[in-house]
Amino acid sequence: MSGLRIEEGPDRLVVTLDRPEKRNAIDADLIGALHEVCAELEARPRLLLLTGGADGIFAGGADIGQLRERGRLDALAAINSAAFARIRALPMPTVAAVDGPALGGGAELAYACDLRVCTERAVFGQPEVRLGILAGAGATHRLPALVGEARAKELLFTGRRVDAAEALRIGLVNRVVTEPAELLPTAHELLDEMAKASALALRLTKLAVDAPAAAHPHLDLVSQAVLFEDAEKHRRMTEFLERRRSR
Repeated sequence: MSGLRIEEGPDRLVVTLDRPEKRNAIDADLIGALHEVCAELEARPRLLLLTGGADGIFAGGADIGQLRERGRLDALAAINSAAFARIRALPMPTVAAVDGPALGGGAELAYACDLRVCTERAVFGQPEVRLGILAGAGATHRLPALVGEARAKELLFTGRRVDAAEALRIGLVNRVVTEPAELLPTAHELLDEMAKASALALRLTKLAVDAPAAAHPHLDLVSQAVLFEDAEKHRRMTEFLERRRSR
């Protein structure tokens, strides 16, 4: 796929942004490739690991050359935000592994994932207001949900960058690793823990967590009703009880 490298496993896809000559800037071709990834994961739900490769760059933002030429109809077409919203809505959990800068649209791509792991040299930032636009691909609503309204406003209004230590402290990332070589193994370990769960329970849990407040408790009750009738639930609980008896 244009701008992406894809590795397929039995329970996950590993998707690597692959435009090193452009600092993994997000252009229209890369957005199209992300839509193809989403279509694959919607048709056959699996975990997703999204990373920027081994060059110390996650994504330097949107392609400014393309962005400069976009007009109001392009903005209304939701070119980047539609792809990121689709990633956010994928059936199974997603993890972004961030090494180096994740700026502008690159940061918003990371926010679209359910969890984030980063290296100590990672940095997040929303410089859009300094370029005469707003962070229109998800940061205005996802960032407040992650770090709180006041802190999100500060970052969005000033364009200030956040390093890895602050990102962990404010809840923007879930884990920080010391060495870049530890990044992908740590992200895979997190996905391995998820993969131990019932796939249906994991999927319905994500659906419930992401649902609007008005959907609760009704969605929780219906989801639990589905799971209570699932053969996987019966098998797992039987195995749990047998292990306990054997002890």
